[in-house]
Amino acid sequence: MGTPTRAPLLFVAVAVALFATAPEARQRPAAGARSTASPAASAKPWSLARTSWGDPDFDGVWNYATMTPFERSRDMNSKEVLTAEEAAAFEQDTIARRATANQTAGPDWWDPGTAVMKNRRTSLVIDPPDGRVPPMTPDAQKRMAARGRPQRNNPEAPEDLALNERCLLWSTAGPPMMPGVYNNNVQFIQTPGYIVIVNEMIHEARVVPMDGRPHGAMRRWMGDSRGHWEGPTLVVDTINFIDKVNYRGSSENLHVIERFTRANDDTLVYRFTIDDPTTWTKPWTAEIEMTKIPGLMYEYACHEGNERSVIGSLSGTLATSPK
Repeated sequence: MGTPTRAPLLFVAVAVALFATAPEARQRPAAGARSTASPAASAKPWSLARTSWGDPDFDGVWNYATMTPFERSRDMNSKEVLTAEEAAAFEQDTIARRATANQTAGPDWWDPGTAVMKNRRTSLVIDPPDGRVPPMTPDAQKRMAARGRPQRNNPEAPEDLALNERCLLWSTAGPPMMPGVYNNNVQFIQTPGYIVIVNEMIHEARVVPMDGRPHGAMRRWMGDSRGHWEGPTLVVDTINFIDKVNYRGSSENLHVIERFTRANDDTLVYRFTIDDPTTWTKPWTAEIEMTKIPGLMYEYACHEGNERSVIGSLSGTLATSPK
């Protein structure tokens, strides 16, 4: 796969505000003076920001990178949360292991957010309680085996290459959205009738109607999404995926329910439930905390088709095939 580049979508000028420093006498109380304001009185309670038409405001760019494993390691048994000391050791061990691993992207590609365990949880999966995805059905196991048959190492046609290798779709862009090595940013564009969820990975954009219309009948690469508000929570319901897209081995019957809840100015809690009875023995749920960042969204310049990489892969097969 060709190496993606990252080019800014917009060029902005950064304005620097100069603040006058107040005299020292105004900053410090007189000797012996005692403050009459209590911490509770001086602290302002957090209130949910809203759009001009009254919906919760998700404006900004949110990062969902994390070091937390997707599933809980079996050697952790029922341990849901690490101690601060255990989490620090886990972070150090993981960073050291990455430094010696043969990563195509290289050590400089890792999102800084992947260097920390945000809440010290041992897995992103929160249901089932063991922190692991339920077993696959027998039919799903057969389907997975069949999907692995194309000659990925010696492709004879573009269709033998994965969707991400052809820059068509990256499963981490969702739904559901999953942390990856890099490009773990998402932006929400809100209007009274629609919400657009723009993911940095392959610059994917989902247009989600919010007017209560039913799901359509057409199958789509990213499914057919419909949204509504439940108090402060944005709920996005997605079905009608095409059979060429599979999330962790899912089928076209995949049903994804995403819930975005703004917990404070800097945190957006993202929880999604996966339901596909033709793939897993029961539904399961994962949760990720997104952090608001002050930066901009950047284009993932991996053009559709990834022509140069695809031509190189096919040419390599042709050159090494028996004459």
